This record gives sequence, C-alpha cells and structure tokens, in this order.
Amino acid sequence: MEVTIVGAGLVGCLLACFLARRHHHVTLYERRDDPREQGPDRGRSINLAISERGIDALRRLGLDQKVLDAALPMAGRMMHAPDGALTFQPYSADRSHAINSIGRADLNRELLDAATAMPGVEVRFGHRLTELDERTGRLEFGKTTVDKARVVIGADGAYSAVRARLQQLPGVSFSQDYLDYGYKELSIPARDGDFAMDPGALHIWPRGRSMMIALPNPDRSFTCTLFWPHESIAALDTPQQIRAYFAEHYPDAFELMPDLVGAYQGNPVGHLVTMHCSPWHVTTDAMTIGLVGDAAHAIVPFYGQGANCGFEDCVELDRCLDEAGDDFPRALELFERRKTDTDVIARLALENFVEMRDKVGSRMFLAGKRLEHALERVLPGYRSRYELVSFSTTPYAQVERRVARQRRWAAAGAGAAMLALGLVARRRGAGTSGLGRQDP
Repeated sequence: MEVTIVGAGLVGCLLACFLARRHHHVTLYERRDDPREQGPDRGRSINLAISERGIDALRRLGLDQKVLDAALPMAGRMMHAPDGALTFQPYSADRSHAINSIGRADLNRELLDAATAMPGVEVRFGHRLTELDERTGRLEFGKTTVDKARVVIGADGAYSAVRARLQQLPGVSFSQDYLDYGYKELSIPARDGDFAMDPGALHIWPRGRSMMIALPNPDRSFTCTLFWPHESIAALDTPQQIRAYFAEHYPDAFELMPDLVGAYQGNPVGHLVTMHCSPWHVTTDAMTIGLVGDAAHAIVPFYGQGANCGFEDCVELDRCLDEAGDDFPRALELFERRKTDTDVIARLALENFVEMRDKVGSRMFLAGKRLEHALERVLPGYRSRYELVSFSTTPYAQVERRVARQRRWAAAGAGAAMLALGLVARRRGAGTSGLGRQDP
C-alpha cells in the first residue's frame, strides 16, 4: 500500500518505521528543510522527557538503546526555593525509575535516519501541504501534485494542515483551549566544563502563578523554559528589568545565566494549547485520511507525555492494523478507541501544571508524596499515578480508574486502622480505671 504521511517530525518518522516494517511504501512530506542540515529552530526546542511509553515504542523497532544513549536520566524533581534551598523529590519510592532528557531536534534527527534507512521510505523536505481534495485523492504541496493518494495520515503537529481540511467536513468537530500562559526558552551553559547543577534531576523553580524548569543536555548545559502569564513576559522589556526580576525571583539560576538578557529578548514566546478533534479519520470513495499525535490531540507539556503519547499512537495504530489485516479504513476506525485515553492525559497534563507551579514546594504536598511512597513500599501492587503514567504502558484511562480504587482501599485501610487503635485505647482505659477499686 502507498501511504502518504504529512509531517516528518517525531511521530511521522516513527510511524513511517512501523508502516515500512509492514512492507508499505511510505512517502513523508515535510514543510521544513532537512533539520539534519539546517539545525533546530532557535528557542523552540522544549527538551523532551522520554519515559516508558515512548521507550516501549522505540524498543519495538530496536531504536531504544540508541536513543537512550543520547539521553540523560532524571530520577526526580529538584525544587529550587526563592532563598536557594534545594529539595529533591524522587519519582519512585526506590528511586529505580527515571525519565530521560533529550533534545527534540536530536531525537528528530535519529528518527529521520531510522526512517530513511527503512526500505520503501522516502522523505521530501520543503513541501508544505496547500490543498487536499478528499473527493479525488489529490494533494498539492506547492508546485508538487500527488494524484489519487489512497491513504493520507496527518502527523503535522498541533497546527495540522491535514486536520484543517478535515475540520471543514460535515461531522468533524474541533476545539482548542489556550492557557493564558506562554513559554520562553533560556539556557544555563556548562560551568568550568561541567554541569552547573545536578544533571540527575528535572529542576523546577515554582513561583505560585509561574515557574521555570531546566533539563540537562549531553553538552553539560541545561535547557530552561519559563512558563509565565503572557502579561508577565511582556512586562520585562528592558535589560535592567530582566536582570532585576531574575536576581530577585530566581537568584541561584540568575548567577548561572550569562546570556540571560540576550536569550530573553531574542527567543520567541510559544503558546500552550490543548486541542480536541473528533473523529480522527474520514474515508471517502477516493481516499482515507487519518490523524495521529498532536494533529489529533495536542496537549500541554506538563506531564512530559506529549511525545510519549504520540509514540504510543504509533504502537496502537500498528496494533489496529494487525486486527484489521492492514485494511487502513478499518484500522483507523479502530484507532478511534484511543480517544478515551488521550482525553484523560490532556486533562491530567493541565492538572499537573497547577501541581508543578503551586504545590510541589509546600509541606503538605511533600508529606503526601512521602505517604504515597510509603504505601508503595508496604502495599503490594500500589503504584502512584505518576508512576503508572510515566513508568508503565497502562492505558491512561485505566490509570485513572486504578488510582481511584487504590485511594478508596487506602482510605478504608486507614479508617480500619484508626478504629482498631481506638478500640485498643478504650480497652486500656477501661482496664486502668478499674485499678485500685475495692468492693464495698
């Protein structure tokens, strides 16, 4: 089968590998020039945190070890208080699990190399989709025309051109919700040839309504990302204001950022959006069109699941093709069942933003984490929501149901323990009150 994938980013390249393994001929069309030659867009990388769902997808193609060799494991969060105090929060009770920091551009290059090494895969750069006619199967990429494309899959990101066409068709619904926040990328360079901070942690500066995070890079630098309300970003418009603000609110980071002003003023402001689309596929007499990754279900980055979720899409679509005997219309219809899970992770990602910026530094939150890790150690099978999302391939909707059950069990167990302790105390009290009494 001839398959056209629009978008040669992370998900498009990985999906091409899965489809080529099934002996389909795949052509990837990408609007950008080859990133292996041009380099990444400045200030728009947002380092990725690859965890088990993404690793599982890579493992199925034998790509996991090569990718992980270029990544840096982070076993927990390092919280930076305004006074410079540090608090480490491990992701798992035994500290055996870690998420893996890798640059988006680095991973994209690896996946492009993997895709183009597969038989039957070709990539055409500098091709922006300008027209899609579902009635005839005709595609236009500027001056390049593709007649009678039978299967087209949009893997072209949150602002997908393929989805834009589907949105115009009857029966296709779409919604988008923007946070009133933007993101801006900064950096902390290596210091004396080494990391300026602990490279084994995801660093967070929670500041109430805003925060900054930093992830390590193999060159011993850190990629930092501000997540601030748009008005806060716009309010700092002079070098003096920028330096003064960071010196007051991020004093330890400020000392490590020699190019702070240049990066703040020069790097663009990104937007944070959640997008929902339904259905993800349309089949006409001429062609079948489907969506995967951010084109189908863009989410905010606060659970570190954007790329992981997109990679898991490839695994699930591959599974659907197995069930459908490589019948793409039927497989893409089956693939719609995944929407239940992507809706859940979209909501959890928004909830985790509030946790990261507001709660992670509080004593109550830290006490809750300690209790959660204690339950993991003493209760067989008990696993936190974060562990199940990041370190398993349990479907997201099942994670939510399991965590709700665990909390009910834990609450019932705590209630029973308190009742037992109360009965023991009452018995002891009754025994003590009888001491020294004599019959009249």
